[in-house]
Amino acid sequence: MTERILNSIERRIVEAEVIEAIQTCFDPEIPVNIYELGLIYGVEVGEKGMVVVRMSLTSPNCPAAQSLPAEVATKVRAVKGVSDARVDVVWDPPWTPALMSEAAKLELGMM
Repeated sequence: MTERILNSIERRIVEAEVIEAIQTCFDPEIPVNIYELGLIYGVEVGEKGMVVVRMSLTSPNCPAAQSLPAEVATKVRAVKGVSDARVDVVWDPPWTPALMSEAAKLELGMM
């Protein structure tokens, strides 16, 4: 069986759907999705549907350090057009509240 190659438009559609899936993931201690919190540093969709998500956590001691990346990977793999997913947890640059969207800041009363 040959692997399907996604064109650039299909990759952008998959990327948007991956972001929508990620927006259903919440830090258990903060009532805002992790995308709006600024924890997602990048989403890359390869030609064969492999998705790499670069994300951080609010701190290295985050209680969800094991569960949150696994949840992201599971939800990304469920998106149509995704052949597999890898979540890389990175610490550079370190996460700060400045990375939060305006909507997240408003939700948390920071504006």
